[in-house]
Amino acid sequence: MQSLPEGYRALVLGAAGAIGGALAEHLRADPRCAAVRTLGRDTDPGIDFTAPDSVAEAAQALHPQQPWHLLIIATGMLQGPSGGPEKRLADLRAGHLAASFAINTIGPALALAHFTPLLARRERSLVAVLSAKVGSIGDNRLGGWYSYRASKAALNMVLKTAAIEMARTHPQAVLAALHPGTVDSALSAPFRGAQIGRPARDAARELLAVLDGLGPEDSGGFWSWDGQRLPW
Repeated sequence: MQSLPEGYRALVLGAAGAIGGALAEHLRADPRCAAVRTLGRDTDPGIDFTAPDSVAEAAQALHPQQPWHLLIIATGMLQGPSGGPEKRLADLRAGHLAASFAINTIGPALALAHFTPLLARRERSLVAVLSAKVGSIGDNRLGGWYSYRASKAALNMVLKTAAIEMARTHPQAVLAALHPGTVDSALSAPFRGAQIGRPARDAARELLAVLDGLGPEDSGGFWSWDGQRLPW
């Protein structure tokens, strides 16, 4: 990450996932990175988006270690005990819709609220949330996947709104929603097979390169792994 200060410090939320783990691995291999802290259900402090208080508690625990320069929220849920992607309106279930928003929207929104105050104010800082192209309203041509699409579209709005506010207090900060593309991961495997796309390590490298190349004027944007700006 050449655009961040020498000795920058990074936080990765959701490093237990394929992409989050690969992002943390790349950052640990960067000689310019002084520290990488990963947070998840099994870390100390722990963070669990189904337990909202844990987000504030984790941020408070890391407050003495600020400033941080890079915050990546690499969490997401496509299916789970509440259900999976819906093909039709008739398949909608309140429980799965609520669970999707809890993990894909509410949790990341709370993470932005509690962790962005820990970012450096007088230096460049970067914030990324893992979104999805299917969360683009303008690009929706196939329909279906109601809960996942809606929760990622809502995440994009939260990110865009946060970027406007952050520009007032952190003028060098860049906030971005990132689409990783098709990646070999547990999230996608049930729908596309075991080998469905690029290795997570390749996707992580591409996402970091996109993030590294964005300027403050790009803050609040929605970007694909290949650098393409995506429609809302």
